[in-house]
Amino acid sequence: MSEKVLSDKNFESEVLSGEGVVLVDFWAPWCGPCKMIAPIVEELAKDFDGKVKVGKLNVDENPQVAGQFGVMSIPTIIIFKDGSPKETFIGVQSKVFLADKLKALI
Repeated sequence: MSEKVLSDKNFESEVLSGEGVVLVDFWAPWCGPCKMIAPIVEELAKDFDGKVKVGKLNVDENPQVAGQFGVMSIPTIIIFKDGSPKETFIGVQSKVFLADKLKALI
């Protein structure tokens, strides 16, 4: 499974109303570090397929959700569980670090 494209319109139904663990990558196309973490997020989506939902939210196109969760710097990763934010990470993170955080919430 690849990442789900999230937006201001579908964030409620895809992330906040759901059950389970959801990793959301807040990014923008012009952001260099966002391009560095993108392959890591893609790998996590494959590695945790069926266990964790992985989504990407372009902050330029979806300022409402980014503002709602106080995203001021990108990339920002927020891991939700059962609709509530549980962990927030700013900047590029390693795959091992993020995988460990996901495993702890599953």
